Amino acid sequence: MENSFTAVYEKIDDWYIGYVQELPGANVQERTLEEARESLREAIELILISNRELAEQQISGKDVVREQITVKL
Repeated sequence: MENSFTAVYEKIDDWYIGYVQELPGANVQERTLEEARESLREAIELILISNRELAEQQISGKDVVREQITVKL
């Protein structure tokens, strides 16, 4: 599954600060823009994996319906 997110990068002194508009908590700080891009991709992956694992724990043993949804913005 592929998703798209909006990454925002700001140069502050010698650092690049990056975050994802749609995903609170996905924040990075790196020396180069390329490092910030890669770190932000990794942060997104880790947050999504963690959120899925937490959701799995919360619905474990429950009678649930799962389905994929598409949202157009």
